[in-house]
Amino acid sequence: MKRICLFPRLQSAIRRSGVPGILVLLLTSGPGAAAQPAVTTERLLEEMTDLPGLAAFPQPAYTCKQFSSYDRKSKSPSEPDWFANGDAGHFLGVETNGGRAEFVMMDAPGPGAVVRVWSANPAGIIRIYLDGAAEPVLAAPMTDLLGGKFPGLPRPIAGEYSKGWNLYFPIPYARSCKITSDKGGFYYHVNYRTYEAGTPVETFQASQIESLAQSLQQLAARLESPGSQPSRGQAEPFDLSLAPGRSVQREFQGPLAFSRIALRVDAANREAALRGIIVRASFDGEACVEAPLGDFFGSGPGLNPFSTLPLEMTAGGELRSRWFMPFKESAVIELVNHSSEDAAITGELTLEDYAWTERSLHFHAKWRAQWDVPTRPMIDWNYLAADGRGVFAGVSFTIDNPVRAWWGEGDEKIYVDGESFPSTFGTGTEDYYGYAWCWPGLFTHAYHSQSRCDGPGNYGRTSVNRFHLLDRIPFQKSIKFDMELWHWNERCRVNLGVMAYWYAAPGGRDAFAPVAARDAVVRPLPPYQPFRVEGAIEGESMRVIKADGGVTPQEWDGLSNDRHLWWHQGVKPGGALVLGFPAPAAGVYRVYARFMKARDYGIHQLSINGQAIDRPMDFYEPEVQMTVEALLGEFRLTKENNELVVKAVGINPQAKPACMFGLDYVRLKPLANNPD
Repeated sequence: MKRICLFPRLQSAIRRSGVPGILVLLLTSGPGAAAQPAVTTERLLEEMTDLPGLAAFPQPAYTCKQFSSYDRKSKSPSEPDWFANGDAGHFLGVETNGGRAEFVMMDAPGPGAVVRVWSANPAGIIRIYLDGAAEPVLAAPMTDLLGGKFPGLPRPIAGEYSKGWNLYFPIPYARSCKITSDKGGFYYHVNYRTYEAGTPVETFQASQIESLAQSLQQLAARLESPGSQPSRGQAEPFDLSLAPGRSVQREFQGPLAFSRIALRVDAANREAALRGIIVRASFDGEACVEAPLGDFFGSGPGLNPFSTLPLEMTAGGELRSRWFMPFKESAVIELVNHSSEDAAITGELTLEDYAWTERSLHFHAKWRAQWDVPTRPMIDWNYLAADGRGVFAGVSFTIDNPVRAWWGEGDEKIYVDGESFPSTFGTGTEDYYGYAWCWPGLFTHAYHSQSRCDGPGNYGRTSVNRFHLLDRIPFQKSIKFDMELWHWNERCRVNLGVMAYWYAAPGGRDAFAPVAARDAVVRPLPPYQPFRVEGAIEGESMRVIKADGGVTPQEWDGLSNDRHLWWHQGVKPGGALVLGFPAPAAGVYRVYARFMKARDYGIHQLSINGQAIDRPMDFYEPEVQMTVEALLGEFRLTKENNELVVKAVGINPQAKPACMFGLDYVRLKPLANNPD
């Protein structure tokens, strides 16, 4: 295919301008330059929005790892507990300080810096001790520090997003850092850098929150409006048509860097076009980008508005990239239309002058999909496997889920430079993406978003992303990122797709296969239909004859009709619930039922039409779960009016002081020799 140069006027204008400025000064300051200044809180704040900085290997060098509350039974892929899921309440230890117990979340030598703290259920007073000090540099309710309520650290530097609590305030330390809470039992992540020995680090002081107030206010405004930063360089528009089966290619001569791409795709079926048009890019002769066009921009399938620092989709249909993509000699961008849609693509490209150095890295972005993946046995599903020297910068992920049950109990596992055990081991897929509790609510933040979740519950298509700026992960030789496929439903199949974004020195390799035309499609997903147990009389549909306390339906994934009857408000021993239900005809029936159990459910005696079942049933369980279907016994029923009586008779000693009850359904089976 003939290669033509796009925007030759723009390229020459950039070279004439000579405006590399601070960026070029930063990128050309190699190991032989002046001694490195100290790592400070102020410098780390600047890194939080420095997208061009991703394109240079860090100097001074550091690693980025994670402490978390992951289930400690997970020790090896060869052992049965590798997918253990009790991921709350695990700590490095418990210490006594000032007469109080403190649960240790992090304890690491310096020089280093804390770069992210997350929790699903923050608890207690969090204390941060630096350089061996007896008193913490910060002490605050964890909900305040992670929730954007601590003075001087507002949203979105910290905040709760779809039930996930995130703090993105850097805390550097010269010799050591310990983080504790005086309450346990919660989920947590602490991401931290460890710099190479001898790196000068200025340890954080609490007074800096006030002295850096103006910088923090500017940072908060920048994170709140990720696209507000004016673009440098010069931009020119483009306008092209791309018929099915056709391609277009453009070549650029370096050294330059793409700093902004904004485009719009118009087609009769835009969702199909955004998945079916493949974007490829090579930098200096290396194949670095290959992905469906829409997925490249951070969400899919289709147009799902969100706004992060590197990527954005607007409600008006514009796709925006602010990834910094330098090249030394040449770049080639190609679009191939595998869809059946005629597409009109309009937009603009912005390029900047660039000075390539020995620290410079190429931008990489690649996509893979896998269809009809069974949910059992559990697997580690690979997001990225790459060799070479570089920096991991984030992912976007899509899933087609055929049930409303939660699909993301799986933990992230990131191995750097050949580690036998991951130095980043998480607590759940949604936790990695910065939210929690499988919450379906959409949100957007400068570093992460959930831009699509069809529902009901977690049914349908979901799209999430997370981008690593302050918490970028450098690697010298290799990186492997796996995410557990850990679905609540053991007998369904899901479709998975991932976009990985990273930077690598020339010569880096990855394990991504070329995107096949058969994968560049949006597979049909039928409208949601709740599962129903055949012959079930749903608890929530039964007639409430009497209730000592409140009775309402409650939704719960996996139940027949996705809900159960919930007797909850004011339930005490001695209270009763009476439910009415019909039978197909008068006669004797075996009666089966399924219930809910939880830590605040009671002990109940059940009877049908005055005939009690053998013994009271204890519905206490530490975690919420449904029971297996139970045979209650044989009962004589009338056609129209039968009564199920539930009498609260006690509370398990381990239970919370409550006596609730939940009924999924009752199922009737007539006796074969029914005398009636």
